[in-house]
Amino acid sequence: MRLLALTLLLVPWATGAASAEVVVLSAGAVEPGLVRLVDGFRQETGHAVRLSVGVPAALRERVDAGEVADLIVAPPVVVDALVAAGRARGEERAVVGRVGVGVVVRQGSPRPEVSTPTALREALLAADSVVYNRASTGTYFERLLDRLAIASQVAAKTTRYPDGTAVLEHVARGAGREIGIGAITEIRQFESRGVALVGPLPPDLQNYTVYVAAVLSGSPSPDAAQALLRYVTAPAARAVFAATGFE
Repeated sequence: MRLLALTLLLVPWATGAASAEVVVLSAGAVEPGLVRLVDGFRQETGHAVRLSVGVPAALRERVDAGEVADLIVAPPVVVDALVAAGRARGEERAVVGRVGVGVVVRQGSPRPEVSTPTALREALLAADSVVYNRASTGTYFERLLDRLAIASQVAAKTTRYPDGTAVLEHVARGAGREIGIGAITEIRQFESRGVALVGPLPPDLQNYTVYVAAVLSGSPSPDAAQALLRYVTAPAARAVFAATGFE
């Protein structure tokens, strides 16, 4: 499995024994909001933040394999499994928010009507190709195609990737009437790189992935990790996340 890995290293604002580096493992859908928040956290606390982004299942595998980190942000099923295995602290976890699924096309290409289930179904059937991932968003969309009774018609023109970034890169360099499916936060992050958010899935078909944060049991800096958890789940962080499409 190809793993999307992004490392963001911020140098501590403060010096001295109180400063620490917080290593965060995060699902890609949460990345845009976290990137915007960590600089304020650094300035407020003096702690550095190193952010490593990947698909949730891969993040769990990394922790299970013994990778040392301080905080994980992932869907509850991943965090629950780590808590059950004793690798994350169940008492030190909090809901960060949720992300919906969106429809994306290449910038400059026609934007299909997708506001109703019927319109979405027709748009998918009319598309030259359909692109989505194998992570949580793609797993839901695969079931949705069955629900719309078009899975067999779409299968021959489907391309799938391990993560959302690869989907959006494909759409940005694509051609024709191509439709991509992804987390709204990731789509918005890519809008400056050649893609356009058509809109969310219709309300009756929408699916939200909830993300929670938890301090890992092997954290070298548990106090700093807990401080970051509080920071990204505080009321002041909501507007920052909302600007990225994260509810």
